[in-house]
Amino acid sequence: MKALTWQGKRSLAVEEVPDPRIEFATDAIVKITSTAICGSDLHLYELLGPFLDRGDILGHEPMGVVVEVGSDVTDLAIGDRVVVPFNISCGHCFMCRRGLQSQCETTQVREYGSGAALFGYTKLYGQVPGGQAEYLRVPHADYNHIRVGRDLPDDRYLFLSDILPTAWQGVEYADVPEGGTLAVMGLGPVGQFVARIGVHRGFRVLAVDPVPERRAMAERHGVLAYDLTDDVVAELRDLTEGRGADSVVDAVGLEAHGNPGIKAAQTAIGLLPDVVSQPLMERVGIDRLAALHASIDLVRRGGTVSLSGVYAGDADIMPMKTMFDKQIGMRMGQCNVKRWIDDILPLVEDSSDPLGVMDLTTHRVSLDRAPEMYETFQKKADGCIKVVLEP
Repeated sequence: MKALTWQGKRSLAVEEVPDPRIEFATDAIVKITSTAICGSDLHLYELLGPFLDRGDILGHEPMGVVVEVGSDVTDLAIGDRVVVPFNISCGHCFMCRRGLQSQCETTQVREYGSGAALFGYTKLYGQVPGGQAEYLRVPHADYNHIRVGRDLPDDRYLFLSDILPTAWQGVEYADVPEGGTLAVMGLGPVGQFVARIGVHRGFRVLAVDPVPERRAMAERHGVLAYDLTDDVVAELRDLTEGRGADSVVDAVGLEAHGNPGIKAAQTAIGLLPDVVSQPLMERVGIDRLAALHASIDLVRRGGTVSLSGVYAGDADIMPMKTMFDKQIGMRMGQCNVKRWIDDILPLVEDSSDPLGVMDLTTHRVSLDRAPEMYETFQKKADGCIKVVLEP
């Protein structure tokens, strides 16, 4: 089959690789019909190479049709149309039973002290072949799928794999009071959905992003969008009676604009041999924290900051005095996809499309064009907000 493989920093290739096969009786094989490039895939493209091997298959936002099932699979049949959640969970362990599928004790990557394994996402999360390919092996297939109908197009369902439940969890964790103000830092794909979910729930939504096309897209959905300037935090605080937003979602993460010194450190670490760079990346502060610090500055006293963007440094410097003094609550973590599907599925199937899932994809291309689209997406060129690949 064809698959998108990692070859080095900013170097990807579509290659012929062996077809996946049933390895355990609980596996299924899915023929991929649509698969998306996620913002967190760009961390692999740019930063997390020390935890990848040449030839690793990327991608964790896939959907398709079941073409083979293992002998112990009872809840899937050949021909079923499914979305595959990005985190691999069993459904029956202590964590899964508590709605913490991203911490699944069956698939935790204990070698690195990480949570549940993920598709297409480095040794830190199991180095499981990903879904930017023609076929995908799905472990724990009886639980690790979302069965969907046959009548609606893929785009109605595809984002259930990651970014839509990630945004939903971000808003849930933000604990916005009824009729309150939600601020969103970053209007990439997750930030777009965070903002729309906030509008859907009746919140006043203020959002910040430096890219005009992203701001324009958000404004189509009732969001008040602002450019990323030196004065934007003060400007938004003025709109909230000087207090700040009740809740802030940081939908940016570790490669935020700003922090030029940390950006240089990220680059330098990435040039070192893996045996040296891996422990450095695990133990030092490698995250660009501009978005997180702005979120802490913007939230009102007693408010909540929710982190949806990915962070990876273990020694990042945080403004603890400010956080303590302002009595800020913080929630964060990988999304527990299956926990939120019952809430979201009726909305993506609603003919009125209240979350605008049909107004997110800006680029739809064949799998062969994936390498060039990673570059386009990273550079935010050509109005690129969301890329869907069609194997």
